[in-house]
Amino acid sequence: MPLVTRFEDLEIWKIAREIVNDIYKDFENVKNYSFKSQIFSVGFSIMNNISEGFGRESKKEFHRFLDIAKGSCNEVKNMYYIAEDLKYLDSEIAQKRREKCELEKNSLAKFMKYLKTSKSN
Repeated sequence: MPLVTRFEDLEIWKIAREIVNDIYKDFENVKNYSFKSQIFSVGFSIMNNISEGFGRESKKEFHRFLDIAKGSCNEVKNMYYIAEDLKYLDSEIAQKRREKCELEKNSLAKFMKYLKTSKSN
């Protein structure tokens, strides 16, 4: 794997950014402000934990932040079930968003495995 010097170059961060943008598009007009605040917050958490972990001093710390991001993916995925049930968006869109969350969660898991097995730091 080539040396990555910026978190912005990580594919996992790019997918997280897409998820945040999807959340904004999907829920910008929702009037349920507690729902909206929660899904925005947890979406930010994915991106923020990837970038914060990247800046940490060790792979072990980075791994911990990626694990938190992975949990946030599950929460976003769950929030899309709630949104579907509350008719905030159509089932097809909700399913696509859940699939993207699953892709991100799996990508994070693979990257975490890579960090554990790589030799440096």
